[in-house]
Amino acid sequence: MHYSKSEKYNSPALQAKIMGPNPVKLEEELLLDHRIPEGAVVCDLGSGQGLTSVFLAKEYGFTVYAADLWSDPEENRRFFDEMGLSREQIIPIKADAADLSFEKEFFDAVVSTDSYNYFGRDPRYLDEKLLPFVKSGGYLYIAIPGMKKDLHDRLPPELLLSWTPEQLDYLHDADYWRKITGQCRGAEVLSVQEMESNEEVWADWLKQENEYAVGDRKAMEAGGGKYLNFIAIVLRKK
Repeated sequence: MHYSKSEKYNSPALQAKIMGPNPVKLEEELLLDHRIPEGAVVCDLGSGQGLTSVFLAKEYGFTVYAADLWSDPEENRRFFDEMGLSREQIIPIKADAADLSFEKEFFDAVVSTDSYNYFGRDPRYLDEKLLPFVKSGGYLYIAIPGMKKDLHDRLPPELLLSWTPEQLDYLHDADYWRKITGQCRGAEVLSVQEMESNEEVWADWLKQENEYAVGDRKAMEAGGGKYLNFIAIVLRKK
């Protein structure tokens, strides 16, 4: 696909803020024909250094809460200020996805890009930990790294060049996520499908010179990418 919105975020300085396969392109694909209402209050869950939050605020006009456990809210605030976003448009929050402290039914939508697989594999997570903070009728848009087919009973040696079996346990196929989200009582699963952007977002990430990108190159240069994909999940709270 053509990433018309994401092209604005291809500068070296902004790309240096990505923490995995290009999350801005993933988010643009994820939100094609989205149903989130104009002016919505949105939680960017697992926002990292805030690039996806900037994207949501600037390109879609949402009021964004950039929620992340590992990033520094003050550092993210400085970045948001540099990007010309006011304190009303985007709010950095240090938050544990498993222990959120927002008001109930606070968000019109939740968007989570390249992080949900770390905390959402528990079938109870949606009903118990996340949906209470989403308004009735609100949407959840999730993009996660996965496998084209679960291979945990016989992990390919190419993947083991960069990741341990424990790290690879965060990656599963679309059928796995259909089963997990299908157990949710409080939301309707609208779609679970493979995304188009796997090769391109990985290529952007592997150009980076941070230690994690360099480490990932071993598996990908050995052909490990043929086992991997990204998965888009869309739900609507009942």
